[in-house]
Amino acid sequence: MLPEWSPPCGNKCTHKYASLMQIPWRVFCKKGCDADGDTWEECIAACNEICYKDPVLKDHQWSAYIDRSPGSAVYSEECFHACVSGCGYKFEIDPEKVDKVRPNRPLPPAPVQKRSPPPTTKGNEASDDLPGTSA
Repeated sequence: MLPEWSPPCGNKCTHKYASLMQIPWRVFCKKGCDADGDTWEECIAACNEICYKDPVLKDHQWSAYIDRSPGSAVYSEECFHACVSGCGYKFEIDPEKVDKVRPNRPLPPAPVQKRSPPPTTKGNEASDDLPGTSA
């Protein structure tokens, strides 16, 4: 019987994303290993295409049949980083450089914090929760 052989890139993805909860990211890491690009940059571009939603059919709602990415922005970002890890293994890129790669998507807008107006008091009137005399 012949020993089973798997590509070194795929093995590294399997080890990096070994837990049961990380199986989806292992899959996307291996997609980075198998990306068609011949260069590091082309591989990153492939990860952007795999992990982020771009309109497939103009002016149509998304459906499960044409949706390529994991969905939410957080999942898409995790997908991207897993895929880029696979690209890093494929092209033997330093892990520190791999960790610094960011998707070519605009950052989501910062959440707007609603500020409550300060309590209003008129002149020398004390508010209801404070006594009118000083200690």
